[in-house]
Amino acid sequence: MDIATRLGPLEARVVQADTSVRPELAVVLCHGYGASGADLVPLAGDLLARAPALGSRVRFVFPAAPVTLPEFGDARAWWPINWEANLALRAAGAAGRATLRARVPEGLARARRQLTKCVEAMAQTSGLSADRVVLGGFSQGAMVTTDLALRQDEAPAALVILSGTLAAEAEWRARASRRKGLRVLQSHGRQDPILPFAEAEALRELLLEAGLQVDFLPFDGPHTIPEEALEHLGVLLTSLLQKKP
Repeated sequence: MDIATRLGPLEARVVQADTSVRPELAVVLCHGYGASGADLVPLAGDLLARAPALGSRVRFVFPAAPVTLPEFGDARAWWPINWEANLALRAAGAAGRATLRARVPEGLARARRQLTKCVEAMAQTSGLSADRVVLGGFSQGAMVTTDLALRQDEAPAALVILSGTLAAEAEWRARASRRKGLRVLQSHGRQDPILPFAEAEALRELLLEAGLQVDFLPFDGPHTIPEEALEHLGVLLTSLLQKKP
């Protein structure tokens, strides 16, 4: 069942085989820059087809980002991006890339606060604690969920980073050790023209150094979600269901 609703300050789509059943696990997946709020909703069906055991036991939540981009139709963003400035920094080589890693995107904190309220509202309706909620997303959505996962009081069940990148480096590094042992699924394309593969590797190293358990899936492809990432996500969710709260 696919329901359009509002969770805290954000619109969201909620998918569960039977929403009258209390879920054992929730998966919050945030879309990327310039996509609609429903962009990742088909992933729920893909995952249920790959892992039927998830059935009614898992509730999928797809929040819509708060910033509208009317010039691109039904497009959303978690915060605005200055593409020209970012491209100029990447073209500047190692120094420019280091600047991007260190920078805290303007609007990230506000997006995190809104997503926090959304997740809290979902937790109230589902009765799930933070350690039964998987946080994740694609691209900019992966960035905001990484930021939230490292900052919230309790660790999530797992973190899913699909074509994300390293940002707010000092802040993430300072907080990452609090998440020692957290399971992370991270995928990234070696030919990604938007968020370079090297930056994904830098994020992986930061998380590994802090003691997080990172399942890193490099693939030969662009800025997208590969089939193998969905396969690994299905396995991850199945294993989390086997772990009783």
